[in-house]
Amino acid sequence: MRIFRIIALFLTFLPGVALAQIRAGGDTTQDGANRHAFSLPATNMPDSRIGDFFLGSRIFNKKWTTEASTNGLFGGLGPFYNEESCAGCHFRDGRGQPPGPGARHLGALVLKTSLPAKRLDRAPVPHPRFGIQIQDRAVPGVSPEAIVSIENRTKTGFYDDGTRYTLSTPRYRIDAGPVAGTEKLLVSPRIAPAVFGMGLLAAVPESALISMADPEDADGDGISGRRNLVHDRVANAMRTGRFGWKANHPSIRQQIAAALSEDLGVTSALFPKATCPARQTECLAKNGASEPEVPNAVLDALVFYVESLGVPQRRNTDDPAVRRGEILFTETGCASCHRPVMESGPHPNPMVAHQRFAPFTDLLLHDMGEALADDRPDWGANGREWRTPPLWGLGLIPAVNKHHRLLHDGRAKGPEEAILWHGGEAESARNRFRALPSTDRAALLAFLNSL
Repeated sequence: MRIFRIIALFLTFLPGVALAQIRAGGDTTQDGANRHAFSLPATNMPDSRIGDFFLGSRIFNKKWTTEASTNGLFGGLGPFYNEESCAGCHFRDGRGQPPGPGARHLGALVLKTSLPAKRLDRAPVPHPRFGIQIQDRAVPGVSPEAIVSIENRTKTGFYDDGTRYTLSTPRYRIDAGPVAGTEKLLVSPRIAPAVFGMGLLAAVPESALISMADPEDADGDGISGRRNLVHDRVANAMRTGRFGWKANHPSIRQQIAAALSEDLGVTSALFPKATCPARQTECLAKNGASEPEVPNAVLDALVFYVESLGVPQRRNTDDPAVRRGEILFTETGCASCHRPVMESGPHPNPMVAHQRFAPFTDLLLHDMGEALADDRPDWGANGREWRTPPLWGLGLIPAVNKHHRLLHDGRAKGPEEAILWHGGEAESARNRFRALPSTDRAALLAFLNSL
């Protein structure tokens, strides 16, 4: 398998099939590079679907309330929740960031919670006080589950040439008053990722993910990508997870429905129960919904919108530093997990079907080392494993979202710090980056910012 991986990476950079010539999102690619770069419709969208796309956009940005509006929609917020809209976490369809000093709420950062699992291949066990996620906001008459504060501790390191760097580690304090019971609380902080390009990733054939996986490192290259097999609520079967920081959702529909439930407290046919843990009596008393609060038509509109967002095209591909960085990206080993190119197969949405695109991910789980471990299993993902996040659009985050916080909890202030946090299977790639001369480090970062 190793020789095929090397050949595939080599072919990526041959004249005539250079990575810069591959449209980032295939035929969905958009050339916008401004603050709306993540919110544009796929370029190949037929005129007949433009209205559907912007309907989904309005729903994505709509604030939900405790009471339904005059048309009977957008009610049912809470009783517990984190944000009031999808865009509240995914601002301009982009990436969230940790709350700033003095912030009253976590915003785009959520804390997943559970009890220790008895088996690794099962869903996380909800905590009896917090359920599956701490929701730090609540409707009137209900106390929020907790108040969370964050303390950052710094540590110093050095490149091989003696250049100093500083990294920040977040520590979370959960103030929830007396917590009944003595159960061990597992906590996993997770930032809202960008949502564009998900349709293409959903259309990658499962056979391709199986072929990329190497759970026992049979080729001996130190990379052991694994699939996370999770329950598909739509098909009522076990499927490969593709979405979420732990690849814990198999489809866009399930990912969106879970977010509506856990982040907004809004029920749907896939998640029909309110997020009121057994010990939260105020929440249980306030919850009066007996029917799903999100009609299937609204969920359909959101799914179409997310899977039809265009992917921003790369920039500055002729810059010598970017071209040098592209080579270093492979030589250091980054491309072993952040695979540059994928191909989609058949899909009900023809815009994302049969495309060749450049997401820089393998959608697989990898051991990222103790420093990034959350020690909270999620289906087949253990406490040290994370799904390889796509890198497309990386350099546009500051323009769209006004920050450049990276990794699952937003601790890294840009790509350089993100690389320096890599461990586990990525430790050798990180060490090669640390050993590079400063000009080569700058070139690799220039390449990443061209994505």
